[in-house]
Amino acid sequence: MRKVKPARKLGRTAAHRKATLSSLSTQLILHKRIETTEAKAKETRKVVEKIITKARKGTVHAQREIFKNIRDKEAIKTLFEEIVGKVGSRNGGYTRVIKLCPRFGDAAKMAVIELVDFAEAPAATPKAAKQDRSKRVKGSKKTEASAAKATPAAAVAPELPAEPEAPAAEATPTEE
Repeated sequence: MRKVKPARKLGRTAAHRKATLSSLSTQLILHKRIETTEAKAKETRKVVEKIITKARKGTVHAQREIFKNIRDKEAIKTLFEEIVGKVGSRNGGYTRVIKLCPRFGDAAKMAVIELVDFAEAPAATPKAAKQDRSKRVKGSKKTEASAAKATPAAAVAPELPAEPEAPAAEATPTEE
């Protein structure tokens, strides 16, 4: 009888899948938040959760075990110095997967995976007030009316006569 295997294959060979998950894990550790497809995010979550759990031990053996998967010294340093310090008391659940709208090109399900303790609230930027339609639309009636009012005022202003340009300095002949 066929039994369902628990892991997603992601349309890749075993070596390519391992490399993809390793790369995604490295980038998640370095950047704390990445955007990818939903399936890759859920698989990356499994890998990263195990890595962080091993890193919490803080031993040299744990570092070497993790270096088998993550092959990036800067990521290992970040993991052991920053991430383990923040999640030291947490018992699992170090990552969060947030579903996004489908990707425009191929409608693939997208998601953001982030480390929970490093999640930053999006900056609340106030919406700019809508500009007046008469200023936005070139041929609107209000624009034409305000332009008509402005032109007579400009015509009333007297024009100053243009100053004559100073004659160029005469070159003195040089004796040779």
